[in-house]
Amino acid sequence: MKAIDLGNDSINKTILRLAIPAMLGQLVNVLYGIVDRMYIGNIANIGDIALGGVGVSVPITTLLTSFSYLIGVGGAPLLAMNLGAKKEDEAKKILSNGFLAMLVLSIIIPIITLCCLSPLLEAFGATNENLEYAYEYMFIYLFGAPFAIMALGLNQFIICQGNSMAGMKTMLIGAIVNIILDPIFIFALNLNVAGAAIATVIAQFASFAYTVYILLRKTQVKINFGNYDLKLIGRIMIMGLSPFIILATDSVVNICLNASLKNYGGLDANMYLTVSTITTSFFQLVTMPLMGISSGTQAFISYNYGANNRDRLMHGERNILIFAIIFCAICFGISFLIAKPFISIFTSDQRITEVTTSSIRIFMFGIIPLAFQYCFVDCLTALAKPKAAAFCSLFRKALIISTTFILPIFMGAMGCFYAEMISDCISSLVTAIFFLFAFPRIMHRRLLLNPIFKFKTSKE
Repeated sequence: MKAIDLGNDSINKTILRLAIPAMLGQLVNVLYGIVDRMYIGNIANIGDIALGGVGVSVPITTLLTSFSYLIGVGGAPLLAMNLGAKKEDEAKKILSNGFLAMLVLSIIIPIITLCCLSPLLEAFGATNENLEYAYEYMFIYLFGAPFAIMALGLNQFIICQGNSMAGMKTMLIGAIVNIILDPIFIFALNLNVAGAAIATVIAQFASFAYTVYILLRKTQVKINFGNYDLKLIGRIMIMGLSPFIILATDSVVNICLNASLKNYGGLDANMYLTVSTITTSFFQLVTMPLMGISSGTQAFISYNYGANNRDRLMHGERNILIFAIIFCAICFGISFLIAKPFISIFTSDQRITEVTTSSIRIFMFGIIPLAFQYCFVDCLTALAKPKAAAFCSLFRKALIISTTFILPIFMGAMGCFYAEMISDCISSLVTAIFFLFAFPRIMHRRLLLNPIFKFKTSKE
């Protein structure tokens, strides 16, 4: 499909052509983990315990993924801004340095993780019963982690050039490979948890290979080498700080959630860890596509900011927010219908099903306000305001972590699940107020620094 003209195509169509593939791509990315957990939960005799073990490993996989966003989401807006300003040589330099930084991180971070894997899993809430399954899964997963980091990070450089469909295909290829291979390795070859990890590694490599192919052959700005600049790499990382914090602190939130459930769950600790694994899997089916909407449309914001199309930028951000709110409202409504069928693909245990149904509904009561949080934070990042974006992200995560430890004191283990919902509502309100004050100032400052920054009418 022809690349989107971010500066001239219809605003509504451009937003949809960016948001929908990015949303679906993130949904597909979530399926990596969910498919693994679905099959693992149905392994005879060990399913529920093994599922809790793999759930404990989620903070590590999330942390690894966050490094792809540090470079990918950090560099993509800069690349789009330079394309908007018709500075293609600068855009090439950004991709060159982004590729190098991502390559280095994708090798170093998994090695460090592998060296301290067992203590990490124990610290993250693994119990004596599920530690062996968590370790077995993560040990194999880490060998494919470089491919996952590179694929997710480089995919942002595809999307920011208007190639949203190609960006979706990179994730889709990996998910299809994973779905096909999981039952073969887990059940046919009787490899159990190890089989799920092996299937995931192969799937990650498939996504990586296709991503590199697109960036070598199909994009305006292609992978290139040379012109390395440590200052530019530093700027890319600063730009990516907010999305990195969002995902990296998701790991911290999961760690705190597991630790609190382990502490307050008593004899039912393993049961609550399984509930947490299924609940967070369901919640990711909504929040990751929501992130796809907000981060996938950053290219539009950054390009038009660089091209000085002020009216187009403001109109576009309004439409992005409306689309995100509609998406969250639909997800909130259908969550009451599909919660139990979703849980049934992981377990048939009646008590786990009842508790998980309640926890999913608690989580989802904060999903509509979260549309404001995601859209405004990613808009600030796209406008090259990483400090403001990071403040909003850190405030939300700090609130979640603190309430995760405080609420169970009064409400028991179920208080852990209320922490997310309460924090999402409060932090989204704070972020919305902050953005409403900050956004006009950012636009005004841009006008003072660049007098040609103008209102420009565009097709609807």
